[in-house]
Amino acid sequence: MSALLNRTVTVIGAGIGGLTAALALASRGARVTVMERAPELGDVGAGIQLSANAVRVLDALGAGSALHAAARRTDAVQLNDAHGRRVLRMDLRAHRPDAPFLLIHRPRLIALLANAARQAGVIVELGRTVLDPVGTLTIAADGLRSSHRAALNGQQVPFFTGQTAWRALIPDPGSAPEAQVFMAPRRHLVSYPLPGGLRNIVAVEERPDWQDEGWSHPGDPDRLRANFAGMGGPVPGWLAQVDRTHLWGLFRHPVASRWHDDRLALLGDAAHPTLPFLAQGAGMAIEDAWTLAACLDAIADQPRALARYQALRHPRVTRIVEAANANARNYHFGGVMRFGAHSVLRLADRFAPSLMPGRFDWLYDFDPMAQRP
Repeated sequence: MSALLNRTVTVIGAGIGGLTAALALASRGARVTVMERAPELGDVGAGIQLSANAVRVLDALGAGSALHAAARRTDAVQLNDAHGRRVLRMDLRAHRPDAPFLLIHRPRLIALLANAARQAGVIVELGRTVLDPVGTLTIAADGLRSSHRAALNGQQVPFFTGQTAWRALIPDPGSAPEAQVFMAPRRHLVSYPLPGGLRNIVAVEERPDWQDEGWSHPGDPDRLRANFAGMGGPVPGWLAQVDRTHLWGLFRHPVASRWHDDRLALLGDAAHPTLPFLAQGAGMAIEDAWTLAACLDAIADQPRALARYQALRHPRVTRIVEAANANARNYHFGGVMRFGAHSVLRLADRFAPSLMPGRFDWLYDFDPMAQRP
């Protein structure tokens, strides 16, 4: 498999998906240039969860040692009710002892991917806006507002979910390495510690007004505290420390029906934006990167290679997006539905602790390296 050897490829976007794609392509011998419109690399100072399916790919691309040094392994995910009482604890180490789930500060992940890509020979050009495909092969990893997605699929109007998410970072000198979810009627809050003494907070509420998409809209910390004042456990202490927050409206987008033409391919959010309720936006982009490079390397005919890439990826990302949509509802139950759902989860927690982690074996045990291009 050497169809990529010395081929010239342009990647648009130096986010997680674009940089992983550049690394995957360069590792197979391609000459890759990444063009990023921002004047410097970086991202909103947020946390990110990388599940085993994504970590598996980065290990295979040689970025594993840097990743594990910069990240923190998470032991568990615990679901709690609004008062902070345990509903269900999913022990990730016990269920998958050899498949790490990692917590990392997003800018650190961007930096280590950029470093790995440059070491593989990738050229990264900043302050470059690309509106049209470049050369014979262009990979558009330019996010949910991708103009290249629109060029392939036409303009599409996303559906507002009626939910708005708040994001914040606070100091956290030494908490247990696990993700905590607090579920209340019409709202929930997710939090986990990050390396470097930080804690990531994402709080989602249903509200009649809405905000634009994107993570960079500043919010009012006092309103965040007021809107989530009814939550117990450690939540009030966490929110008391928030001095800066951002918020954004959550919209559902369809998975693109067309991912490519003869010389352009979509990757990551440009092809399949997702809600943040399964922590798989970055994971899907990382998987895309491996599969795209493998198809282009194995199939010399470029249109056939790009068609095979979409055929392999489309069913999986559609299932993930649908699962994330379902979680958006499940976290916000009220009344009888909430009582029934929490009762079932508490029974599973007590009598069948491996049941809930096992429901997502299809997601976390997936290995794109085992697929035949």
